[in-house]
Parts: sequence; structure tokens; C-alpha cells
Amino acid sequence: MINYKDEIAKVLFEAEIGLTLEEIQDMVEVPSDNKMGDYAFPCFKLAKVLRKAPPMIAKDIAAKIEGNHMFEKVEQVNAYVNMFISKEDFVAHVVPEVIAAGDEYGKCNIGEGKPVIVEFSSPNIAKPFHIGHIRSTVIGNALYKLWDAIGYDIIRINHLGDYGTQFGKMIVAYRLWGNREDVINEPIKTLLSYYTKFHVEVEEHPELDDEARKVFAKLEAGEPEEVELWQWFRDESLKEFNRVYDMLDITFDSYAGESFYSDKMPAIIQELKDKNLLVESNGANIVQLEEYGMPPILITKSDGSSLYATRDIAAAFYRKKTYDFVKNIYVVASQQNLHFQQWFKTVELMGHEWAKDCVHIPFGLVSLEEGTMSTRHGRVVFLEDVLNRAVEQTKEIIKEKGVNTDDIDETAKAVGIGAVIFQELSNNRIKDYVFKWDKVLNFDGETGPYVQYTHARACSVLRNAGEIAANLDTAAIDYSYITGGAAYELAKLIYKFPAVIVDAAEKYEPSVLTRHIVDIAQGFNKFYNEEHILVDNEEEKKAKLALVLAAKDTIKNGLALLGIKAPERM
Repeated sequence: MINYKDEIAKVLFEAEIGLTLEEIQDMVEVPSDNKMGDYAFPCFKLAKVLRKAPPMIAKDIAAKIEGNHMFEKVEQVNAYVNMFISKEDFVAHVVPEVIAAGDEYGKCNIGEGKPVIVEFSSPNIAKPFHIGHIRSTVIGNALYKLWDAIGYDIIRINHLGDYGTQFGKMIVAYRLWGNREDVINEPIKTLLSYYTKFHVEVEEHPELDDEARKVFAKLEAGEPEEVELWQWFRDESLKEFNRVYDMLDITFDSYAGESFYSDKMPAIIQELKDKNLLVESNGANIVQLEEYGMPPILITKSDGSSLYATRDIAAAFYRKKTYDFVKNIYVVASQQNLHFQQWFKTVELMGHEWAKDCVHIPFGLVSLEEGTMSTRHGRVVFLEDVLNRAVEQTKEIIKEKGVNTDDIDETAKAVGIGAVIFQELSNNRIKDYVFKWDKVLNFDGETGPYVQYTHARACSVLRNAGEIAANLDTAAIDYSYITGGAAYELAKLIYKFPAVIVDAAEKYEPSVLTRHIVDIAQGFNKFYNEEHILVDNEEEKKAKLALVLAAKDTIKNGLALLGIKAPERM
């Protein structure tokens, strides 16, 4: 795809305005108001070089470049050179390239196959996969797809919470009140009931906490009975988790959880000792971080057991050695900001320069209308229940409206689950929000179903066009028919799509892409409503169908990067 900013920079450079090509490239702008042109060049910086007032400089530059075939019009407005691209030249470049690229449109190879790790989802074993987990899960999946689209080799890691004192509590609870058959029938809900009961009983019997710590110490030491129970809890939990991942069409390259690094921690602790970073404090081992504005980081407890930080450091070392990542991305709630700052700094103090390549991507928290979610008190909304309810409600809407669809179950699944994902990714990831059923399942406005319906509408236009749409020869099309207002604005939105993907990836912000897909959908619907597409004039029809096809493919590709399907009938 032609890069108009670069081409304009070359034109300006050839006009000998006293700046390097790189300086000019950095200065070319896209005006917020399209009445001020497609691109603009500010001349303030040239005032000292050319010893002229910026408006005079802008006037001289405009006169030099206005005859270039790339421009429909060039004008000077105050200190700016405003450039209007030749509309026919623009659509003749953009539309055929989008159609030729098809499913690949928007992708690039900035990453050159370099390895990037994205750690996301990471639920706790034997605890509910609840609505709070959807944020890490779908944000992480979108980031994987975005970074993959710009050419990096992505390793997706589900760092399962499968270790720690809570497993001592779970084993104690199971031995006191558990039933094997109940766990087999409903693993997570049954194990949650045990965990909840433990936290009720410990109020009356604090000695249960001591017993749980002892049991976890046995688990870390590899005692067969404890390991067997822990493995069973892990296997049963994963069966339930994978049902949800299947619904979301999400897969991972590794399920190596915290337990995987248990035998890799002694080497980390030894290195910390060898580098005189480890300090004993009341029987525990810490790394002092006060001079960096942080409290100390706890490496081992007084009983010798490990903590999250120890396991995260061991995991990072293993990943660097195994994958030699250029970036190690952690999609974890903002509650853990200090945790990541502490262990990133610890790795840096250990002398490993790759600590700078570890990136924490925080996101806001989800709460319920009745208050904060609490696994200990059993106050959770299961993610699987949310997805199933979204699908069922969508199915009812499809039936009520008599929507023509090839497979009502598949369409309901694509639209219902797509609505939940889109709603999650439509706002800035750092914002907290309150989970409300009516908001999640509201399909009106700037929603996933709206964008999916727009895609289906484009598919319908192409179906109705029959053989003409199926056999478009983009090289023989007269693109002057799609240089009008709505058509040209749609083409410009489609053109921006690859740059938006790069921007969303580099900002770790899927909502940048989500908003742009909504813009394209709105642009398409404006074009659809303002212009008759299936006209009698065959040449005009072909040009408009080419734009419809380009918009359809772009919307489909955008939804795919968010992990959402694009039904052809709705």
C-alpha cells in the first residue's frame, strides 16, 4: 500500500525547503478537519532557516508543489501548506490493493519474526473462571493477534495460578469436608464451596491456617499424597477452563503455571545471594528496594516457602533462556502494578539488561453492582454463564426478528459472544467498570452486533450483485465513480486500517482498533444509505461493488483481530 505521508515528504524534499527527508516525514500531519486537506505541512520550524515569516514560506512551498499529479489541490492557510490528494488517484490505489490482499489486508512485517511473549488469562486452579477474568483473557488475545499481525512470532502463555498457600487451604478443606464424586460432577463450583467454607471456619478455628501452611510446605517438598490431590484439582479445573476457551476460540502455546517453576527457583535465590542482593528479615529473605521508591520485595517466607515474586522471576529467566524474547508482555490487572515494578527492578539489579523488555499491561477492575467480587465469600459471576446467557438472548432476538441465517445456533454464538468481547474491548483498558447484564447484552449503538450486521449487509449487497461482484476485474474499473463524499471518506477509513493496527499494537490498546472498526462500519452505512449501489450503469456498479468488497474485507479482518467472527448473514 502506498504511504502517502512518505510520498508527500519526498515531494517536499525535492522542493528543497531546507530540511532532511526524515525531518519532513516527522512534520507531515493529518488535519483533524478534512476541510483543511488530507495532509498538512506546518512551516513554523522553517522560519529560522529561511528567515521568513511562516505564512510566506507556506505560500512559496504551495506554489512549488501544486502542479504535482498527486494533488487535486494545494493551498496555503496561515503557516500551513494544506494538500488535497487526487481522489481518483487515491481510490485507484487503495481499493484494488485491499481486494488483492483479502484476509491479509492490514498485516505487515515490522516484527520480522522476532519472538514476543504474551502472558494472559491465567486463572487460578480450583477457583471460578469468573467475569473478572474476561479482561485479561480477551485483551491478551487481542494483543496476541495485533502483534502477530505486525510480524512478530508470538508465544501465548497461560500462567496458571496453580501453586501457593491457597492449595494448602484447598487440600485441608477437601480432607475435612470433601467428596470425590461431587468434585468430578462440578469441579469448580464444588471446590469453590470448600474454599469458601474454609474461610468461614478459620474465623472460629485459626489453627486451620497453620495446617494449610504445613500442607503447602509438603506440596512444595513433593509429598505424594499432596501432589496427587493437587494434580487432580488442576486437571479437573483445566477441563472447565477449556470449555470457556473453546467458546471464545482462544488457544495457548503453553499452560506452564506457577508450579512449573518450583524447581527453577533455587537457582534464582542463589544468584540473588551471590550478588549480595538478598537480606534476611525476621527469618524471611527480601531484596531492599527503598532507594527506588518501593517497599522491599519478599523472596522467601520464614518457613522457606516461595511467593509470587520468586516464581515470576524464575519464569522470566526461563522464558528468556527458552524463547530469547524481544518483549515479554504481562496482561495483568492494575492491582499488581507494584508487584511488577518490584520484580522488574530486582531482575535489573541482578544485572540482566533484558529486564527492560518485560512489560506490564495493566487494566481496570470489574466489580458487581452489589460490590467487589470475592472468591472467598463465593460472590462471583461465572464467565461461562455470561457467555451462555449472551448466546441464548441473541438466539431469541434472531427468532423474534425472523433473521435469515444459515445456522441460527452458530450465528447466535458468533453474535452473542462477539457482543461480550466487543464491549470489553471498546473502552480504554485501564478504566474500571461495573458489570451489568443489561449493558453487556445491549446490542444497540456502537456495539459488536452493529459492526457484524454491517459486515453481513455488505455480504448481502455482494450476493445480490451476483456474477458481477464475483468476477470484479479491479484493473479495469473506472474509479471516478467512487470519488464522491461518502465513498471517498469510506476509502480513507479503509486506507488508515493498517496504520491503526500498528498504533493499537504499540500502545497495547485494542480499543484503538475497536473504535476504528466502528468508524468504518458507520462510514459504510453512510455510503450505503446515501448512494444507490446496484445501479443500471455497469461501470458505476462495478466501482461501487469494489468499494463494498474492500469495506467488507476490512471489517472482517478488524473483527478477527479482536477475536470476533463476522457472519455473512444476520
